[in-house]
Amino acid sequence: MDKIIKNKALRKFGFRLLVVMLIFFGVKLTIAHDNEEGLFSPASLFYFASAFLLVIHTWEVNDWLVKRQLKKPNGLDIPGSLTVIAGTFAFLAPVAAGVYYVGLYLLDDICQIPAADKGLQFRIDWLRAMLLGFGIMVFNILYFSVKQKKDLEQQMTLLQKEVMTSKYKSLKNQISPHFLFNSLNTLTSLMYEDRDLASDFVTRLASSYRYILDNKEEDVVSLEKELNFLDSFIFMMNVRHSDAISIETNIGVPPLEYCIPTLSLQMLVENAMKHNFFSKEQPMYIKVYTVGKIALVVENTLRKREPLTETTQLGIANIQKRYTFYTNQEVTIEDDNGLFKVTMPLLHKKAMNSPLLTVS
Repeated sequence: MDKIIKNKALRKFGFRLLVVMLIFFGVKLTIAHDNEEGLFSPASLFYFASAFLLVIHTWEVNDWLVKRQLKKPNGLDIPGSLTVIAGTFAFLAPVAAGVYYVGLYLLDDICQIPAADKGLQFRIDWLRAMLLGFGIMVFNILYFSVKQKKDLEQQMTLLQKEVMTSKYKSLKNQISPHFLFNSLNTLTSLMYEDRDLASDFVTRLASSYRYILDNKEEDVVSLEKELNFLDSFIFMMNVRHSDAISIETNIGVPPLEYCIPTLSLQMLVENAMKHNFFSKEQPMYIKVYTVGKIALVVENTLRKREPLTETTQLGIANIQKRYTFYTNQEVTIEDDNGLFKVTMPLLHKKAMNSPLLTVS
């Protein structure tokens, strides 16, 4: 790794040295002093050294400012780019003035810069440095802007793949033979004990699978649809586990106006059941409620199974990745006072049709 870094640093230095040489020879060809003795005259060596010093340091300062700007939410937008340019000029202007003042006035016997009017020559050299510096800044900002765009496209492509994978895994998880067999076993028992309840169970089971299949291509659905599905799921879990589970919902927003990722509520409820111990003597309490109009909370009593069941690494990580597609607000997790709480942002229905967020 160190060798790669050194090679990259060497390549960067070599490229910038080449730029310095091109600038130097370009200026020398277009602006010649009558009394110059040649390529290795004191004046030529001074201008090459000053060009090297100003270009390398200006480029490094601009790099540092650009990278700092890229860490901010808006990245290299127009105001951000102007801020970077202004900051680089704040460095370049006094340094260039100092370099040319030293060459023209303090070390004039050594540098031997031919100038009938040193004040005029100082202004010309300083302005030329400003223009060349501005060109370097623009080039560097364009380079990082293109790089930022490519990085953004790669991140969004990765996010899309993750979302599609998570949707597939969610669907696969919900229609697994294990889930179906458990439901059929429960149904078999009910047919001998309570045919009316068995009929309701079949209806809810069919409704659940219909919801899953109808929304398998949707990453977000209305809160109303998700709550209706959760209601069917709760019914089946209550039948299977009798009085061992108590699930309460308290929704204080119009469910049709807000959205959440498909199957997220069911996934959190199922995870709570999978990773915690519960029985009729020690039932599990699960609450689903809203916090104002900004968040939806799923909260459950915490009694972790011993030993812990093996996780499939879906669940919360799945939901967190899907939320990054639509909002900068995070899914938060709290584990305190015997309660496990997951807070998910509520998405307004416009989020279903909004473009993807810019990744800064």
